[in-house]
Amino acid sequence: MTNIYSLAVEGVQKLVPYKAGKPIDELERELGISNIVKLASNENPLGIGEKAKTAIQNAIADLALYPDGSGFNLKKALATKYNVSAEQITLGNGSNEILELVARAFLTPENEVIFSQHAFAVYPIVTQAVGAKAVVIPAINYGHDLLEMFERVTPKTRLIFIANPNNPTGTLLKQEAIEHFVGLLPPHVICVLDEAYFEFVSQTESVDSVSWLQKFPNLIITRTFSKAYGLAGLRVGYSLSSVEIADLLNRVRQPFNNNSLALVAAEAALNDEQHVRATVENNVAGMKQLTDGFEALELNWIPSAGNFVSVDLDQPTMPIYEKLLQKGVIVRPVDVYEMPTFLRISVGTPAENAKFLNALKDVLSDV
Repeated sequence: MTNIYSLAVEGVQKLVPYKAGKPIDELERELGISNIVKLASNENPLGIGEKAKTAIQNAIADLALYPDGSGFNLKKALATKYNVSAEQITLGNGSNEILELVARAFLTPENEVIFSQHAFAVYPIVTQAVGAKAVVIPAINYGHDLLEMFERVTPKTRLIFIANPNNPTGTLLKQEAIEHFVGLLPPHVICVLDEAYFEFVSQTESVDSVSWLQKFPNLIITRTFSKAYGLAGLRVGYSLSSVEIADLLNRVRQPFNNNSLALVAAEAALNDEQHVRATVENNVAGMKQLTDGFEALELNWIPSAGNFVSVDLDQPTMPIYEKLLQKGVIVRPVDVYEMPTFLRISVGTPAENAKFLNALKDVLSDV
């Protein structure tokens, strides 16, 4: 009898699927508890903005129709906001799909892909799925070592993934350093600058990677509506690139990959500056609340530029993670990122952060 697994391509046979944070309803079913706090998936604790809600309500009547496969209106809004042409934009079912499209468009088993240790788990997944070789660069202080990444470039290198800020460490590279790095790359190497948490950084320091597209035809910038805009459940991401790269990505993009509600909600959310501002303000205050709590517990953490922070418990985290679940608090173990003593905590509301810190204090006192 044929082993079905043997029929799959080699990279897929050996692939370990991405494991998302535990959903609230799953924990409710397992433990029979309520009032659960989820601080595991870097979601927006303020939820969806009012402008996006209104756009969704207005679009419900047309759900029997297929969405605009080109995403014309959303692309137009993005093009206006970032002063690029619509032909430079690729829309994805979350920015994760953009990463997969990049791998499908540019990688073969003969190619190499460079990314950092502790970098986003999707990079090795999309690399392995197409059979390319992953070149993992040891991190420096949990962040990217750009010098070593550049020195590992070979004629086989096709992609370099850089997350800024990086997930799950929250480390941030200076814009000048990235710009210099991309400028050094040979033309056969495409740099994917993953800016999923861009809005949190851009509110505190000047960020203008989009202007680099004019001089770096091998640059792809990916961003998402899942974090600061609060649309994680609708899955909308996008990339900004040269017209030529966008054309190639759109050739492998599935038709209607963004549903109608996602498209109108993202367009509305893009210009909801009040909601983004409130989100960032909550994040700044919440980050201080969490890190002050860690300091009181005499715990170390990695300074983060995102809407999450990784705290070092100085012991294996899974037993503590399980005990936090029992107290109705969902956080994220990051042992898959070679960080077995860390938990990643998404910044929540003041009440959610307080519940987590109290639960953590109780759990650690019992260890």
